[in-house]
Amino acid sequence: MSAKDHPNNAPGVPMVYPPAFERIQIKYMNPLVKRLARVMPGVAKIKHTGRKSGKQYETVVTPFRKGSTLAIVLGHGKTDWVKNVLAAKEADVDFGSRTVHIVNPRIVPAGGDAEDLPFPARIQARKMGVLVADIA
Repeated sequence: MSAKDHPNNAPGVPMVYPPAFERIQIKYMNPLVKRLARVMPGVAKIKHTGRKSGKQYETVVTPFRKGSTLAIVLGHGKTDWVKNVLAAKEADVDFGSRTVHIVNPRIVPAGGDAEDLPFPARIQARKMGVLVADIA
C-alpha cells in the first residue's frame, strides 16, 4: 500500500512517510523512545483519551512551542491520536520536566497559513499538515 492510499492520508494532511517506515516506527522505535522521552531533548509524550474506548493513551511527538502556541507536525497524516485530540478538544503534553495542557486544537493544512507557527514547524508545514493548539 502506498502512502497515498493509506487511511491516514487525509485532504490537507498528507501522509509523507511510507507505510513501511510507519510500521517499523510503531513496532520498534516508539517503545524505545517512549522510555527515553523524559531525557531526550525535543521529544514529548502527548496524553490523550480514545474517542471510542475512553482509554488513556500516550504517543511520542516532536512539539515546537512559540509563546502560548504548540505545533506538532503530522508527517504520518491524520492518525488516531490526532483524531482523539481533535475530538476531545484538549490533551496534556509531557515534556519530562513539566506538563502543559493544550486546548483548541486545530489543523493547519499542508501549504496553509503557517505564519505564526514556530520556525521548524513553518518550514515543514509546506508539505505536511500541522496540529496547532493553545497552551492553557
